[in-house]
Amino acid sequence: MDESAIWTEKYRPSTFEEIVGQTEIVKRTKAFVEQRNMPHLLFSGPAGVGKTTLSLVIARQLFKESWKENFLELNASDERGIDVVRVKVKEFARTRAIGDVPFKIIYLDECDALTKEAQQALRRTMENYTHTCRFILSCNYSSKIIDPIQSRCTIFRFKLLTEKEMEKIIETIAKKEQLTIDEKAKKALFVISEGDVRRVENILQSSAASNQNITEDTIYSIASMARPKEIVQVLEFAMKRDFKNAKDLLLKTMLEHGLSGSDVIKQIQKEIWQLKAEDKKKLEMVKECGEIEFRMVEGSDEFIQLEALLAKFCVLHS
Repeated sequence: MDESAIWTEKYRPSTFEEIVGQTEIVKRTKAFVEQRNMPHLLFSGPAGVGKTTLSLVIARQLFKESWKENFLELNASDERGIDVVRVKVKEFARTRAIGDVPFKIIYLDECDALTKEAQQALRRTMENYTHTCRFILSCNYSSKIIDPIQSRCTIFRFKLLTEKEMEKIIETIAKKEQLTIDEKAKKALFVISEGDVRRVENILQSSAASNQNITEDTIYSIASMARPKEIVQVLEFAMKRDFKNAKDLLLKTMLEHGLSGSDVIKQIQKEIWQLKAEDKKKLEMVKECGEIEFRMVEGSDEFIQLEALLAKFCVLHS
């Protein structure tokens, strides 16, 4: 196993057939490549679901061996200002493509981080160099992209991968890296990643560095997350109005796993729905989680706020 390789790059698909999930989007973009023509594209969706991967596959399949000369990848979160559009993008866009494809491709990642002025400059560049260049814009939130750019692009909205799709990726990596991953570990990977493939690959690589046999305990340890049953036990103590045991167990869990207050709140909110309690009380508990999370973001002491949250849960079930 090549330990120096970053698995997110090592296992990045190079053909449309290798891409897992996003079936409809892959089908439509593949049709553009087959026609050797395409409009400007806007990829919107959460992190780690294949936006960058699909862009690279489009470039590889369209330009073949000369794809690196005809493809420019920029990260807008690193260079947010208008200069990146006026200089780097404009210089690349104004020259003709190498080969028999009539245009180059510029991939602008995290373009929702561009300032409004930079987006206006980008709009003008897209207008002026349509004959020699196509843009693929990637963002987490399409609402942060100005309307003139959105109207010039075909918008594709990516979704999180399902558990079945994620399992297929995990099994592929396990086979190639000769790993043994039990079913509980696969489930834990999906729960922790929430559909983010990049996170799965990073956790797997970290786990494999110490042991080829990967278990549920290994996954939660590497991810620095409490196991769901530990959080559920804390909530059950609170529902029984056993504040001291709930507080002590929560503090112990936080120290053992190195969790922050916001990490704990997210896990508590998720596990509330698995409790055996009235729906109305579950809704009240989630509401309290939102209030406490807001206070912590504003700078309140997280331990005091989490204790207050457990105290409210105790009162709620009295």
